[in-house]
Amino acid sequence: MGKVALLFTGGTISMKIDEGNHSVVPALTAKDIMANLWNSDFYNELEIIEFSEVPSPSITPTLMLQLSAVIKKLFERQDIDGAVIIHGTDTLEETAYFMDLIIYSPKPIVVTGSMKSSSELGFDGINNLVSSILVAKSPKSRNKGALVVLNDQINAASEVTKTNTLTLDTFKSMDFGPLGIVDCKEVIFYRTVNYTKRHIPTDAIEENVHLLKVCSGMDSALINFLIDELNAKGIIIEALGRGNVPPMMLEGIKHAIANKIPVVICSRCPSGRVLDTYGYIGGGKNLTDVGCILAPNLNGQKARILLMLALTVSNDHQFIKSTFEK
Repeated sequence: MGKVALLFTGGTISMKIDEGNHSVVPALTAKDIMANLWNSDFYNELEIIEFSEVPSPSITPTLMLQLSAVIKKLFERQDIDGAVIIHGTDTLEETAYFMDLIIYSPKPIVVTGSMKSSSELGFDGINNLVSSILVAKSPKSRNKGALVVLNDQINAASEVTKTNTLTLDTFKSMDFGPLGIVDCKEVIFYRTVNYTKRHIPTDAIEENVHLLKVCSGMDSALINFLIDELNAKGIIIEALGRGNVPPMMLEGIKHAIANKIPVVICSRCPSGRVLDTYGYIGGGKNLTDVGCILAPNLNGQKARILLMLALTVSNDHQFIKSTFEK
């Protein structure tokens, strides 16, 4: 058996409660965390890499790109069987999906973290770390893309989202359920990912892509600002329901498309796909007729990651459309 690389980025798993100001702050190094596993059966089969020590709101797409380069290099080695990324939970699903898109390898990439700090009762970090190592070591995990493992559940990076600010079972695949579980150190898969895995062959990222959440009465002001002031290269619109927007937004959307800026529509609903069902002004069919692209099963944050990577390959409308419709 080869080794599993553990890449520590920071997050709640590395934090403690500061008694001075009664808040949770970074405190533990990778070495401190790994001290919990000194006596484990697989400790000598691990390679520890301290990539960063930052909370997940500080993780940017540029840092994700740098992290992916480290993993690609590791995966060139014959003695590395898989990788586990230890990450804060706030942006965990974005990093996981980024890795799923940009790294093309049969070797498993597992992303995990902790909902509680090491100072709290019920600290879940070590259990999540052990379960993730088991998943990364398992031959069953090969060719499944990036996986998210917390609370002994295995989810696909392309499907999972953080659903609760507090609970240990916060990461859920809303429409499909988990791929599998870790039970008594056994890795069990119940199903595979429900659609074709996307891969974007790039080593770059287009950062000037923006996400807007639609609300009642919203107009084109923010869209026009992104186009005219920020020179946006892509816009994700987290639309209402099935993929609809207030009619006052249509002028801004047409302005973006006229400037060859891709406009991608997803839904602000936590589950269900978007579809061009409604033909009224601002309805999904109206939006696709003017040139918008649908992101059927992706939430806004994942759609943004996909567009940021896709734009480094081409901003051709048909290419972007086919990338999202896979």
